[in-house]
Formats: sequence, C-alpha cells, structure tokens
Amino acid sequence: MKKDTKIYIAGHRGMVGSAVWRTLEKKGYTNLIGKSSKELDLKDQVAVLNFYHTEKPEVVIDAAAKVGGILANNNFPYQFLMENMQIQNNLIDSALKTGIDKFIFLGSSCIYPKFAPQPLKEEYLLTDTLEPTNEWYAIAKITGVKACQAIRKQFQKDYVSLMPTNLYGTHDNFDLKSSHVLPAMIRKFHEAKLKNNEPVELWGSGTPMREFLYVDDMAEAVVYALENELPEYLYNVGSGKDITIKQLAETIQKVIGHQGQIVWDAEKPDGTPRKLMDVSKMKEIGWQYSTELEPGIQKTYTWFLENIENFKEVKL
Repeated sequence: MKKDTKIYIAGHRGMVGSAVWRTLEKKGYTNLIGKSSKELDLKDQVAVLNFYHTEKPEVVIDAAAKVGGILANNNFPYQFLMENMQIQNNLIDSALKTGIDKFIFLGSSCIYPKFAPQPLKEEYLLTDTLEPTNEWYAIAKITGVKACQAIRKQFQKDYVSLMPTNLYGTHDNFDLKSSHVLPAMIRKFHEAKLKNNEPVELWGSGTPMREFLYVDDMAEAVVYALENELPEYLYNVGSGKDITIKQLAETIQKVIGHQGQIVWDAEKPDGTPRKLMDVSKMKEIGWQYSTELEPGIQKTYTWFLENIENFKEVKL
C-alpha cells in the first residue's frame, strides 16, 4: 500500500471513520477522500457510482451506517434495514463495477445470534436467531458481510469484513437519550459531580459483562487490514476481555472523580448477560489491541470536557 494510494473513507465524520482518517494521516497517507452526507447521498445508487467514476478511489473503507440504540431500532425497523442495505450495497456494488480491488467493510458484533456461545466466534454467524431489538440493523450488516464474501469467492478481490465489539472514544455520542452505556455513564457521572456529587442512578443490576475497545485501536485494525491481505473474509475486532457493568461504572466514577453514591435500579432490564468476542483470528495474523480500558476512558473524558459545548443540545 503506497502512501499516495487514493483511499475513500465512507462515514469519515463519524466516530470510527474520523479515527481511521486520523490514524491514516499519522501514518503518512496523503490521498484521503471523504464526503459529507450533503455532498454525497450514499442511499443514491447513481450518485455513488458517478462519484466512483469521477474520483477513482483505489481503496474503499466503509464506516458509514444508520445507527441508533434499542429505542430507535424498535421504532424504525424499516429504515434501519433498508437504509443500511442501500448504503452498503451502493458502496460495495459500485466498487466492484468500477474495478476497485480492496474494500474494508465495518459491521457490528450484533450480527451474531442472541444465544450464541461465548466468546463469539466468526463461525457462529447465521447459526441461530438474532436479538429481536436490533435484528433489522443486524440483518443489513450480515448482507454486507455476505456480499463481500461473495465478491471474494467469485471475483477473487480483497474484500474483507471487520466486526468490532463495543467501541468508545473521542467523537462519541454523549446524548443521554441515544448514547451507548459507556459515554452515557461518562456524562451522568460528570453532571452528578458538578451537582455536589449527587447519587448516580444506573439501570439494571450491574452484573452483565461487556467488552469495550478504544476507537483508535479499531482504526489501527482497519489500517492493518489495509496494509495486509487478510486470508479470510470475516474477522472479529476487540480486546478479548470483558468486565461487569458495575466494574465499568466504578472505573468511570474513579476517572471523573465523582464522590457520590451509585444506585442500581434492578427493576430496569439488564440485557444480554454476556457478549464477548473471540479475537484469536486477528491475533493469529498479527494484530491485537493496545489501549487498556482506564487510560481509554481518561482520553475520552478529556475529549468530552474539551468539546462539551458542542453536544449539549443533541436530540434523537
């Protein structure tokens, strides 16, 4: 991979896409392309094909998706299914049609069955039913994985799918209505600290176990896939380690310096008891994570404080 290879990052303004952009720039890549949704509607098949013809990228990294929490997935199943399929199908199919030999597709660990054995191995894909609350998004992502696999099989092109665990880091969503557990906790503990260390109420029992990966580590995995030809079509990307939600809360509380009480609302749902990725395949080919959880949370909290004015009024 040459440093002036023309690389298009779809979704370059999102948490993952922006981390990939920053990481590539740090490594000396000089020919990166990004388009905002106003500049290029990825749901428009003709627009995407024309963009490829005009810009002629040599590599595509697909970090673009319609994303949201359980509430949004439940309320808008059709949009989560159809818009995600439109985005990825246009990006993948147009890449094939315009002769692009390398494509990196980014998905989510939700592609695996709800009751799959732990830790989650790549071969568990399509072995059982999905989690009902986000099956629409998951099905869309599975079709993207399978499209890339089909292109590898039929056309021998280097199209690979990377499935990350729960990601966190700079440029995350800290809106309490729609954010994921880690950024939501950062905001809750921060605001409680400002209010004389008032108690922080959290959902569930605190016993479920979750795995987290700092987003810059995910970006490093993407660059590894960019600079190497990976032998298989699907790879999990994570730390391979999990902690309880209670341990997560106590770690975030420590980083933020909140001195108050944590109150667990056991009437609220816990969700899946455990969701851990088997990351042995990535490790075997030479990549593994480097950022431990507490230093990653510290970096994220620093960024949160520096940018707090920008996301105070985020709405669903």
